[in-house]
Amino acid sequence: MAGHELIAAQLAILAHRLPAQAVEELADGLQEAYEAHLATLGDPDAAARAAIAEFGDAEVITTAFVRDSPWRRTAMALLATGPIMALVWGLTLVSARMWTWPIVPPLRIAYGLALAATVFTLLSVVREKHAYRRAQAATPVAAVTLILLDAGMLAAAVASMPPLPWPMALAAPASLIRIILTVRALPPLLQGR
Repeated sequence: MAGHELIAAQLAILAHRLPAQAVEELADGLQEAYEAHLATLGDPDAAARAAIAEFGDAEVITTAFVRDSPWRRTAMALLATGPIMALVWGLTLVSARMWTWPIVPPLRIAYGLALAATVFTLLSVVREKHAYRRAQAATPVAAVTLILLDAGMLAAAVASMPPLPWPMALAAPASLIRIILTVRALPPLLQGR
């Protein structure tokens, strides 16, 4: 572990925020930097401050980890598909006169609330700067929820609207593609990379 209390304090903060493996690697790097600065500066406090300045403090390091995390990239990709999905499904639902479908209003409301909660969760992940573990946990939940919402929309549309309107030729493949890509993104997210 690092040889100075300033470095130990930074590592303690990081241990609460980041994966253990990342903290171990940072600890090794900080220790090496501390020892190198101690050899040139001769002052333990100055060497510790120089090593921390070289790496960045706990806030800077956490922000960098969150910004470059795979869950943040996945959340951004899922959010980017939102306007496209809204457009193609909006056209489909209006063309199919979805207000005439035999789906009970509470189910429609639940779908809308689940979608809104998922979008809010993904926006929170994208905007997060410090809560690496919270973003790590939230993104797979939001991704699975979107898979279920897309699958539910496909099932409801196919069951409720024969004959299928032309926009369904865009909406169904869009949902299927997003489902497939999201399923492919899940394993690394669930493994905690």
